[in-house]
Amino acid sequence: MALAATSKPESTAPAAARPLAIEIDAVNKVYQSSDGAVTALGSVSLDVRQGEFISLLGPSGCGKTTLLRIVAGLEEATTGHVHLHGRGLDGLGFVFQRDVLVNWRNIIDNVLLPIDFKNKKPKAYRERARQLLGTFGLQGFENKRPWELSGGMRQRAAICRALIDDPELLLMDEPFGALDAMTRDELNVELQSLWRHADKTALFVTHSISEAVFLSDRVVVISDKPGRIVEVLDIDFPRPRSLDIREEAKFGQYSRHLRGLLERHGAFRKG
Repeated sequence: MALAATSKPESTAPAAARPLAIEIDAVNKVYQSSDGAVTALGSVSLDVRQGEFISLLGPSGCGKTTLLRIVAGLEEATTGHVHLHGRGLDGLGFVFQRDVLVNWRNIIDNVLLPIDFKNKKPKAYRERARQLLGTFGLQGFENKRPWELSGGMRQRAAICRALIDDPELLLMDEPFGALDAMTRDELNVELQSLWRHADKTALFVTHSISEAVFLSDRVVVISDKPGRIVEVLDIDFPRPRSLDIREEAKFGQYSRHLRGLLERHGAFRKG
């Protein structure tokens, strides 16, 4: 029987039996401002299993990026803690909203930048960098400078840079938000393929409902500030997923359910 537009789609996704990759335990984040204390995150707890693709979805300013930065060790929680299993921070790759490529390096040397930061030998990783660039359609652009590439190509290079040291955990802060719709769709498909074959754990921030449904095993919906988890929705589609899946009735049911949650928790303000 068809679900009502506001009901939660049924999920038959199996319970995760894999080991934990991330434990987020009662994390609060309070900033001090000229107007007093501002609570960005309020008691956020979440377990992420190895090999999962988790999207964080919520209104602008709800603390999604703050949570990602706390997981990455770029900010400290005011209270609570985050525990990374496996290789910890050394096994983490971060893709920012902007590609942040440096103009004085060519593309392959931008990809190798984390290797330099870790005082490893770039020569030992150069072939891997070439392979990653080839996987993301950038073969032949290794010696170009960032300004010679389109926005989508630059973002592909940024993903290659995050993957150069073979991280177990991939953190992505709305990496496709500034791209046109067709390029964004293309990179969604490429990212899914890479994630599946490289066996990564991914924590992905997005404002796009359809992107979250297409990519995710679970979508974590966060309320307006202070950011709190209001629901974790299992996405029950087989993989690999093609873009045609967005035409399926169940995809629409997931999307309507998530939109309803966001409307109730501050995503679409009037005025």
